[in-house]
Amino acid sequence: MSDFFSSGWHWFIAVLSVGGLAFCIWLLFASAKTTDMSSDGTTGHVWDDDLREMNNPLPRWWLGLFVITVVFSAIYLFLYPGLGQVEGSLKWSSDGQYQDEMAKAQAKTAPLYQRLAAMDAPALAADAEAMGIGQRLFLNNCAQCHGSDAKGSKGFPNLSDNDWLWGGDFAAIKHSITEGRVGQMPPMAAAVGSAEDQRNLAHYVLSLSGSAHDNLRAQLGKEKFAACAACHGAKGEGNTALGAPNLSDKVWLHGWGEPAILAMIQNGKHNEMPAQKNALPPEQIHVLAAYVWSLSNR
Repeated sequence: MSDFFSSGWHWFIAVLSVGGLAFCIWLLFASAKTTDMSSDGTTGHVWDDDLREMNNPLPRWWLGLFVITVVFSAIYLFLYPGLGQVEGSLKWSSDGQYQDEMAKAQAKTAPLYQRLAAMDAPALAADAEAMGIGQRLFLNNCAQCHGSDAKGSKGFPNLSDNDWLWGGDFAAIKHSITEGRVGQMPPMAAAVGSAEDQRNLAHYVLSLSGSAHDNLRAQLGKEKFAACAACHGAKGEGNTALGAPNLSDKVWLHGWGEPAILAMIQNGKHNEMPAQKNALPPEQIHVLAAYVWSLSNR
């Protein structure tokens, strides 16, 4: 991709733009002239015995429009960027305009966010204006993964319940939004043992939440759970410090049942929530975190 942004493309675009404008000017003068090729004012071409090709000048209105477009193009290239890396006399850019508009919007909303920044999560949750802002921030930045109702889907956590991988208090939610989260479960097949051992472990995991399971296999797999207890805890209740899920409830982020658990044991799982600190200012993250907190604390 670095070749695409080399200086050669700057010259290519500049030459193409100037060459196109020069061609239009030449075409304007060339088309304005008439050259009689026959004494009767025609080109000398005749079809079907009586159809003669005339050589009349272009209509004045057409020439006028053509002149206007050429002049407009020349003025535009002088004022705005259109010749590769040449900025234009106005120094305008789409990024600059975006930054100016964002600065104006932030200046306009600064007093509002200053008021909201001084409020804690319960106070924000009780403020209708704050929750309206938080909901719009959520729909614009979070709903793509967690759904417009925040109930998530397979692989994307439900934010409206009380099951939290990294903790559901306001500070933890705010940290998750700001810095993002990376969840990593390594493949555990080698540590667990044979295919039968893996199946036994899967049924033991199912037994922790009271899900349907083979009781004999669960008893045989209990010993193998020692390989998992370091992250999930001795009773499988999870560890929010590591983002390790609670295996003793009925919330299954990546699927339920023996096949899903076996796939997790054999393949592991890498999950990542991107950090939003570069996309949202701190004051907006503060309100957004309060909105997410309110979903499970109503």
